[in-house]
Amino acid sequence: MTKSLLPSSVRAPFARYSHGMEVPADHRLVFTSGQLGITVDDQIPQGVEAQTRVCFENIREILAEAGMDFSDLVRINAYVTGREHMAGYMKVRDEFTRDPAPASTLMIVSGFTREEFVVEVEVVAAKPD
Repeated sequence: MTKSLLPSSVRAPFARYSHGMEVPADHRLVFTSGQLGITVDDQIPQGVEAQTRVCFENIREILAEAGMDFSDLVRINAYVTGREHMAGYMKVRDEFTRDPAPASTLMIVSGFTREEFVVEVEVVAAKPD
């Protein structure tokens, strides 16, 4: 079983995430590529919440392919194109993640391959063998 790391000697997280996650040696790991807010039929919805939802729905499918789900997440790396997208991203992220909340990093970047994209999400998941 993975373990959330939240030492009392470190300031509490700013949002719903763990400072670290411990993964025992007997776990399989899955690393996803960054997922953009684009559907299988090449639709890019407007707005960070809609795009984030597509990112996490794509991640759900990738995890399922490995026999995993969101309860197996140990790390999320996310990228948004502006501070104004942070709250919308975090709102949707929290709809998909489970407790204990995985370790998480959110960065502001200058852009992605297409102008329409405002968010990209990649994850690491771990599950016992």
